[in-house]
Amino acid sequence: MIEIDSLRCGYGDREVISGISLRIETGEMVGILGPNGSGKTTLVLALAGAIPVISGTIRLNGHDATTKSARWTARQIASVPQKAEASFPFRCLGVVLMGRYPYLDGWGGYSEDDMNAALDAMEQTSILHLSSRSFREVSGGEAQTVTIARALAQQTPIILLDEATANLDVSRKIEVFDMLVGKNREGATLMCVMHDLNLAALYCKRLIFLKNGKVVCDGKTEEVFSDDTLTHIYETEVRVCPHPVSGIPQAHFVPRGMRGVRVDALLAGAGTQRG
Repeated sequence: MIEIDSLRCGYGDREVISGISLRIETGEMVGILGPNGSGKTTLVLALAGAIPVISGTIRLNGHDATTKSARWTARQIASVPQKAEASFPFRCLGVVLMGRYPYLDGWGGYSEDDMNAALDAMEQTSILHLSSRSFREVSGGEAQTVTIARALAQQTPIILLDEATANLDVSRKIEVFDMLVGKNREGATLMCVMHDLNLAALYCKRLIFLKNGKVVCDGKTEEVFSDDTLTHIYETEVRVCPHPVSGIPQAHFVPRGMRGVRVDALLAGAGTQRG
Protein backbone atom coordinates (compact mmCIF):
# COMPACT_ATOMS: atom_id res chain seq x y z
CA MET A 1 0.00 0.00 0.00
CA ILE A 2 1.17 3.54 -0.83
CA GLU A 3 -0.05 6.38 1.39
CA ILE A 4 0.94 9.94 0.49
CA ASP A 5 -0.11 12.72 2.83
CA SER A 6 0.31 16.45 2.08
CA LEU A 7 3.45 15.77 0.03
CA ARG A 8 5.54 18.73 -1.07
CA CYS A 9 8.75 18.25 -3.03
CA GLY A 10 10.75 19.62 -5.95
CA TYR A 11 14.24 20.66 -6.97
CA GLY A 12 16.18 23.13 -4.86
CA ASP A 13 14.00 26.18 -4.28
CA ARG A 14 11.50 25.15 -6.97
CA GLU A 15 8.49 23.33 -5.55
CA VAL A 16 6.81 21.02 -8.11
CA ILE A 17 4.49 18.87 -6.00
CA SER A 18 2.25 21.03 -3.84
CA GLY A 19 0.48 19.15 -1.07
CA ILE A 20 -0.58 15.95 -2.81
CA SER A 21 -2.45 13.30 -0.79
CA LEU A 22 -3.12 9.86 -2.28
CA ARG A 23 -3.81 6.31 -1.18
CA ILE A 24 -3.07 3.42 -3.54
CA GLU A 25 -4.16 0.03 -2.32
CA THR A 26 -2.05 -3.12 -2.60
CA GLY A 27 -2.67 -4.77 -5.96
CA GLU A 28 -3.93 -1.69 -7.80
CA MET A 29 -2.72 -0.77 -11.29
CA VAL A 30 -3.03 3.00 -11.53
CA GLY A 31 -2.35 5.40 -14.38
CA ILE A 32 -0.77 8.77 -13.51
CA LEU A 33 -1.63 11.30 -16.23
CA GLY A 34 -1.41 15.01 -16.87
CA PRO A 35 0.17 17.63 -19.15
CA ASN A 36 3.90 18.36 -19.29
CA GLY A 37 5.20 19.92 -16.10
CA SER A 38 2.32 18.67 -13.97
CA GLY A 39 4.61 16.81 -11.53
CA LYS A 40 4.24 13.19 -12.67
CA THR A 41 7.96 12.37 -12.83
CA THR A 42 8.65 14.34 -9.65
CA LEU A 43 6.07 12.24 -7.81
CA VAL A 44 7.73 9.04 -8.99
CA LEU A 45 11.18 10.27 -7.98
CA ALA A 46 9.92 11.19 -4.52
CA LEU A 47 8.32 7.77 -4.05
CA ALA A 48 11.54 6.07 -5.12
CA GLY A 49 13.56 8.16 -2.66
CA ALA A 50 15.52 9.84 -5.46
CA ILE A 51 14.66 13.40 -4.38
CA PRO A 52 14.12 14.77 -0.87
CA VAL A 53 10.71 15.55 0.58
CA ILE A 54 10.13 19.14 1.69
CA SER A 55 7.20 18.19 3.89
CA GLY A 56 4.50 15.57 4.18
CA THR A 57 4.84 11.81 4.43
CA ILE A 58 5.19 8.76 2.20
CA ARG A 59 4.23 5.45 3.80
CA LEU A 60 4.88 2.11 2.13
CA ASN A 61 2.96 -0.77 3.65
CA GLY A 62 2.63 1.17 6.88
CA HIS A 63 6.28 2.31 7.13
CA ASP A 64 7.46 5.92 6.84
CA ALA A 65 9.66 5.68 3.74
CA THR A 66 11.27 9.07 4.34
CA THR A 67 13.10 7.64 7.36
CA LYS A 68 14.31 4.43 5.69
CA SER A 69 17.57 3.57 3.95
CA ALA A 70 17.98 3.42 0.17
CA ARG A 71 18.41 -0.35 0.39
CA TRP A 72 15.13 -0.73 2.30
CA THR A 73 13.29 1.42 -0.24
CA ALA A 74 14.82 -0.56 -3.12
CA ARG A 75 13.35 -3.73 -1.66
CA GLN A 76 9.90 -2.13 -1.69
CA ILE A 77 9.90 -0.18 -4.96
CA ALA A 78 11.43 -0.78 -8.38
CA SER A 79 11.28 2.06 -10.87
CA VAL A 80 11.67 2.38 -14.63
CA PRO A 81 12.82 5.87 -15.73
CA GLN A 82 11.78 7.68 -18.90
CA LYS A 83 15.11 7.04 -20.61
CA ALA A 84 17.46 4.08 -20.29
CA GLU A 85 21.07 5.12 -19.65
CA ALA A 86 24.34 3.39 -18.77
CA SER A 87 27.64 5.13 -18.07
CA PHE A 88 29.74 2.05 -18.83
CA PRO A 89 29.53 -0.55 -21.62
CA PHE A 90 27.77 -3.21 -19.54
CA ARG A 91 26.27 -6.25 -21.16
CA CYS A 92 22.48 -6.30 -21.06
CA LEU A 93 22.47 -9.17 -18.56
CA GLY A 94 24.73 -7.09 -16.32
CA VAL A 95 22.27 -4.19 -16.44
CA VAL A 96 19.38 -6.48 -15.47
CA LEU A 97 21.46 -7.93 -12.63
CA MET A 98 21.74 -4.41 -11.18
CA GLY A 99 18.17 -4.92 -10.04
CA ARG A 100 19.50 -7.42 -7.52
CA TYR A 101 21.75 -4.99 -5.66
CA PRO A 102 19.34 -4.54 -2.68
CA TYR A 103 19.87 -8.23 -1.89
CA LEU A 104 23.66 -8.41 -2.19
CA ASP A 105 25.42 -9.27 1.04
CA GLY A 106 28.57 -7.31 1.73
CA TRP A 107 31.24 -7.87 -0.93
CA GLY A 108 29.67 -11.08 -2.19
CA GLY A 109 28.89 -11.53 -5.85
CA TYR A 110 25.62 -12.49 -7.46
CA SER A 111 24.12 -15.74 -6.23
CA GLU A 112 22.38 -18.40 -8.28
CA ASP A 113 19.05 -16.93 -7.15
CA ASP A 114 20.13 -13.51 -8.41
CA MET A 115 21.11 -14.93 -11.79
CA ASN A 116 17.87 -16.88 -12.08
CA ALA A 117 15.83 -13.77 -11.21
CA ALA A 118 17.63 -11.76 -13.89
CA LEU A 119 17.25 -14.42 -16.57
CA ASP A 120 13.59 -14.92 -15.68
CA ALA A 121 12.98 -11.16 -16.00
CA MET A 122 14.65 -11.14 -19.42
CA GLU A 123 12.53 -14.08 -20.50
CA GLN A 124 9.34 -12.33 -19.34
CA THR A 125 10.26 -9.30 -21.46
CA SER A 126 11.39 -11.42 -24.46
CA ILE A 127 14.99 -10.16 -24.47
CA LEU A 128 17.00 -13.24 -23.50
CA HIS A 129 18.69 -13.01 -26.90
CA LEU A 130 20.23 -9.69 -25.81
CA SER A 131 21.99 -11.15 -22.73
CA SER A 132 25.53 -10.87 -24.09
CA ARG A 133 24.98 -7.70 -26.16
CA SER A 134 26.45 -4.39 -25.01
CA PHE A 135 23.78 -2.14 -23.55
CA ARG A 136 25.20 0.73 -25.60
CA GLU A 137 24.80 -1.16 -28.87
CA VAL A 138 21.10 -2.06 -28.68
CA SER A 139 18.29 0.13 -29.99
CA GLY A 140 16.51 2.67 -27.78
CA GLY A 141 13.46 0.44 -27.52
CA GLU A 142 15.57 -2.60 -26.66
CA ALA A 143 17.49 -0.61 -24.03
CA GLN A 144 14.21 0.50 -22.45
CA THR A 145 13.00 -3.10 -22.34
CA VAL A 146 16.25 -4.09 -20.61
CA THR A 147 15.50 -1.42 -18.00
CA ILE A 148 12.01 -2.85 -17.51
CA ALA A 149 13.57 -6.30 -17.02
CA ARG A 150 15.92 -4.81 -14.41
CA ALA A 151 12.90 -3.59 -12.44
CA LEU A 152 11.26 -7.01 -12.66
CA ALA A 153 14.47 -8.68 -11.44
CA GLN A 154 14.28 -6.47 -8.34
CA GLN A 155 11.19 -8.49 -7.30
CA THR A 156 9.52 -5.70 -5.35
CA PRO A 157 5.86 -5.47 -4.35
CA ILE A 158 5.60 -2.01 -5.99
CA ILE A 159 6.69 -1.05 -9.50
CA LEU A 160 6.82 2.56 -10.75
CA LEU A 161 6.93 3.11 -14.50
CA ASP A 162 7.67 6.58 -15.86
CA GLU A 163 6.76 6.55 -19.57
CA ALA A 164 8.31 3.08 -19.60
CA THR A 165 7.06 2.15 -23.08
CA ALA A 166 7.38 5.53 -24.80
CA ASN A 167 10.24 4.31 -27.03
CA LEU A 168 8.59 1.02 -27.98
CA ASP A 169 6.61 0.27 -31.11
CA VAL A 170 2.89 -0.47 -30.82
CA SER A 171 3.30 -4.24 -30.73
CA ARG A 172 5.94 -4.13 -27.99
CA LYS A 173 3.88 -1.65 -25.94
CA ILE A 174 0.95 -4.05 -25.92
CA GLU A 175 3.24 -6.99 -25.13
CA VAL A 176 4.82 -5.16 -22.19
CA PHE A 177 1.49 -3.99 -20.75
CA ASP A 178 -0.02 -7.45 -21.14
CA MET A 179 2.94 -8.72 -19.12
CA LEU A 180 2.47 -5.98 -16.50
CA VAL A 181 -1.19 -6.94 -16.14
CA GLY A 182 0.04 -10.45 -15.37
CA LYS A 183 2.36 -9.08 -12.65
CA ASN A 184 -0.55 -7.08 -11.27
CA ARG A 185 -2.73 -10.18 -11.10
CA GLU A 186 0.06 -11.88 -9.15
CA GLY A 187 -0.23 -9.11 -6.54
CA ALA A 188 2.16 -6.37 -7.67
CA THR A 189 1.09 -2.75 -7.21
CA LEU A 190 1.80 -0.65 -10.30
CA MET A 191 1.90 3.10 -10.86
CA CYS A 192 2.19 3.94 -14.55
CA VAL A 193 3.08 7.50 -15.53
CA MET A 194 1.87 7.93 -19.10
CA HIS A 195 1.17 10.46 -21.84
CA ASP A 196 -0.67 7.88 -23.95
CA LEU A 197 -4.21 8.42 -22.67
CA ASN A 198 -5.77 5.56 -24.60
CA LEU A 199 -3.16 3.02 -23.52
CA ALA A 200 -3.67 4.10 -19.91
CA ALA A 201 -7.44 3.71 -20.22
CA LEU A 202 -7.07 0.26 -21.79
CA TYR A 203 -4.92 -1.13 -18.97
CA CYS A 204 -5.53 0.92 -15.81
CA LYS A 205 -8.81 0.67 -13.90
CA ARG A 206 -8.04 3.86 -11.96
CA LEU A 207 -6.64 7.11 -13.36
CA ILE A 208 -5.11 9.99 -11.41
CA PHE A 209 -4.68 13.30 -13.24
CA LEU A 210 -2.12 15.87 -12.06
CA LYS A 211 -1.91 19.50 -13.09
CA ASN A 212 0.35 22.23 -11.69
CA GLY A 213 1.60 19.90 -8.97
CA LYS A 214 -1.82 18.96 -7.64
CA VAL A 215 -4.32 16.13 -8.07
CA VAL A 216 -7.20 17.49 -10.16
CA CYS A 217 -9.07 14.25 -10.82
CA ASP A 218 -8.92 10.72 -9.39
CA GLY A 219 -11.31 7.86 -10.01
CA LYS A 220 -12.37 4.82 -11.97
CA THR A 221 -11.42 5.00 -15.63
CA GLU A 222 -14.99 4.73 -16.93
CA GLU A 223 -16.02 7.62 -14.66
CA VAL A 224 -13.20 10.15 -15.14
CA PHE A 225 -12.21 9.49 -18.76
CA SER A 226 -14.70 11.91 -20.30
CA ASP A 227 -14.89 14.75 -22.84
CA ASP A 228 -15.21 17.43 -20.17
CA THR A 229 -12.45 16.13 -17.90
CA LEU A 230 -9.85 15.63 -20.62
CA THR A 231 -10.71 18.91 -22.37
CA HIS A 232 -10.30 20.79 -19.07
CA ILE A 233 -7.03 19.11 -18.08
CA TYR A 234 -5.29 19.27 -21.45
CA GLU A 235 -6.86 22.59 -22.55
CA THR A 236 -7.76 21.26 -25.98
CA GLU A 237 -10.97 19.76 -27.31
CA VAL A 238 -11.30 16.01 -26.75
CA ARG A 239 -14.05 13.61 -27.73
CA VAL A 240 -14.36 10.24 -26.01
CA CYS A 241 -16.01 7.16 -27.49
CA PRO A 242 -15.93 3.44 -26.65
CA HIS A 243 -13.26 1.07 -27.94
CA PRO A 244 -14.81 -1.08 -30.72
CA VAL A 245 -13.82 -4.34 -29.00
CA SER A 246 -13.61 -3.73 -25.24
CA GLY A 247 -16.00 -0.80 -24.90
CA ILE A 248 -13.39 1.00 -22.76
CA PRO A 249 -13.44 4.78 -23.35
CA GLN A 250 -10.86 6.13 -25.79
CA ALA A 251 -9.89 9.75 -26.49
CA HIS A 252 -9.81 11.55 -29.83
CA PHE A 253 -8.24 15.00 -30.04
CA VAL A 254 -10.03 17.48 -32.30
CA PRO A 255 -7.92 19.69 -34.60
CA ARG A 256 -8.83 23.38 -34.48
CA GLY A 257 -10.19 23.33 -38.03
CA MET A 258 -12.69 20.60 -37.13
CA ARG A 259 -14.03 22.06 -33.88
CA GLY A 260 -17.74 22.68 -33.80
CA VAL A 261 -18.34 20.38 -36.77
CA ARG A 262 -20.98 17.71 -36.18
CA VAL A 263 -19.92 14.10 -36.66
CA ASP A 264 -22.87 13.37 -38.94
CA ALA A 265 -21.87 16.29 -41.19
CA LEU A 266 -18.33 14.92 -41.49
CA LEU A 267 -19.65 11.48 -42.38
CA ALA A 268 -21.99 12.94 -44.97
CA GLY A 269 -19.12 14.88 -46.52
CA ALA A 270 -16.95 11.77 -46.64
CA GLY A 271 -19.75 9.87 -48.35
CA THR A 272 -20.11 12.58 -50.98
CA GLN A 273 -16.39 12.46 -51.72
CA ARG A 274 -16.45 8.68 -52.10
CA GLY A 275 -19.43 8.91 -54.45
